[in-house]
Amino acid sequence: MNGTAAHILLVDDDARLRGLMSRYLIENGFRVTTAESAAAARETLRIVDPDMLVLDVMMPEESGLALTESLRAERAPTLPILLLTARGAPEDRIAGFEAGADDYLGKPFDPRELLLRIRAMLRRTTTPVASSGPVQLGRASFDPDRGELITERGPIRLTGGEASLLGVLASRANEVLSREGLAQILGMDEAGERAIDVQVTRLRRKIEADPREPRYLQTVRGRGYILKPGP
Repeated sequence: MNGTAAHILLVDDDARLRGLMSRYLIENGFRVTTAESAAAARETLRIVDPDMLVLDVMMPEESGLALTESLRAERAPTLPILLLTARGAPEDRIAGFEAGADDYLGKPFDPRELLLRIRAMLRRTTTPVASSGPVQLGRASFDPDRGELITERGPIRLTGGEASLLGVLASRANEVLSREGLAQILGMDEAGERAIDVQVTRLRRKIEADPREPRYLQTVRGRGYILKPGP
């Protein structure tokens, strides 16, 4: 993080809500920069380097989902992103995770829950998972301490959520971990188990030669997932 206080970029087209959230977060020890649109957020990211992005989904012109997906592909693969939206159905949450978000909070929400989500996400980002060094996954190597996946073609981008999940699996390699247990370890909400499935799918595309027949990140039917390092 930059300095002692985490810096949050808050993006919401609702000026009143944006002001309320900004004031609340500042009162609780955060530095906050605000933007009223995806375009304004892009301009802000040219000159500031926030520790986290809190982003409304339903915005005119470019939605929060589109901005998240674009940032993940272009320039912010590891920036923690929390999506805010009035659409709280499971399929909407899954769409957010598929776009690359790390967490999802439905509106309306209690400001205290927003604070808890932010703190949990920053804690996952800054607290390393205990490890015994890099884990070999075929031609790829994952370093839990750095949250980096390296292949013979160079580094592969992982989102903060993907790196955290792979770090937990690597720290308990060859052990079956339930979806519920993984969600609890990672501090996810009730949609967390489905979010785990989405992130596992994304990780397999980056790790496995054939994601449909995974060699390293396997499903144990009825029990959960297991990471099996190896050449």
